[in-house]
Amino acid sequence: MLDTEKLSLEKTVDVLKAAGEPTRLRVLALLFGGDLTVTDLTEILGQSQPRISRHLKLLTEAGLIERFQEGAWAYFRLSGDGRAFVLARHIVDSVSPSDPLLARDAERLRAVKQARAARAQIYFSRNAAGWDELRSLHISDEQVEKALVDMVGDTPFDSMLDLGTGTGRILQLFAPLYRRGIGVDASRDMLAVARTNIDEAGISHASVRHADILNLQLERGTFDLISIHQVLHFLQNPEEAIAEAARMLSPGGRVVIVDFAPHEFEYLRDEHAHLRLGFETDAVSAWLNDAGLTVEQVVELTPEDKVEKGLTVTIWLARDPRLVIAESTRSDTSHQGVV
Repeated sequence: MLDTEKLSLEKTVDVLKAAGEPTRLRVLALLFGGDLTVTDLTEILGQSQPRISRHLKLLTEAGLIERFQEGAWAYFRLSGDGRAFVLARHIVDSVSPSDPLLARDAERLRAVKQARAARAQIYFSRNAAGWDELRSLHISDEQVEKALVDMVGDTPFDSMLDLGTGTGRILQLFAPLYRRGIGVDASRDMLAVARTNIDEAGISHASVRHADILNLQLERGTFDLISIHQVLHFLQNPEEAIAEAARMLSPGGRVVIVDFAPHEFEYLRDEHAHLRLGFETDAVSAWLNDAGLTVEQVVELTPEDKVEKGLTVTIWLARDPRLVIAESTRSDTSHQGVV
């Protein structure tokens, strides 16, 4: 029987060939530090765009990296899965980071990230006043995050998807638990902020990308935890986002939703683009049930000093029941014929 946990001889040779060239090895080392564009790589490596593109093509064909489009920009990142990735990690780790070429690459990478962070900060500063005003209306972010962590628990899991990732904060919050994290957002400006925050937090196992959360171009049935944090009130049909999230869940996977309870802050429609002024607990629970999920827990967080004028934050946790059903079926089958 073939050992499915190991690479074939042919695949191993392909990976070694792809990584066994100085520029491509440098590219791999750089991508372990985060997603980069062809422009970023030409600037860091000091080589022409056609040459860099050729190296990226070979690494992609070997399954070591993948390309994704974000508007007019094409980003590259490590594939992050499988034995080929593990082998590439060992190869990169075997080279001393004090090697003159790698040390110079790392210095230039820092410069690229600093420039990226500066651009993101301009956008963040431009919008910070509005976000701060909204935060002042509800319970603190720290209390919301504590409730989230308590509900999700501390058991590690394989993969996480954050819909409408914003600043990337939820990816940071659960980074110690997942092996692979993806955040998606429709705003390229917010993706710049999220990418910078993830880089600065040193989280190499998460990435962000531009995407429509109602039509995700991702492999279905592969995520163990999906978060939808303060996103539904921007949508005309929030139930469609919940249904799409359910399609992305692995058997037994969970969805956690954070949003506002019904309120009367009408100005949020005009000044903050809110299409929905909060949600009834039963309404979101019904959408989750319609998507085939089982609601496990609902928590409401109301700031004690703002009961009359503040916003209540509600958190829903629901699970894909397929794993439970499958286990129950196996258990019933195993007892058949037992007297």
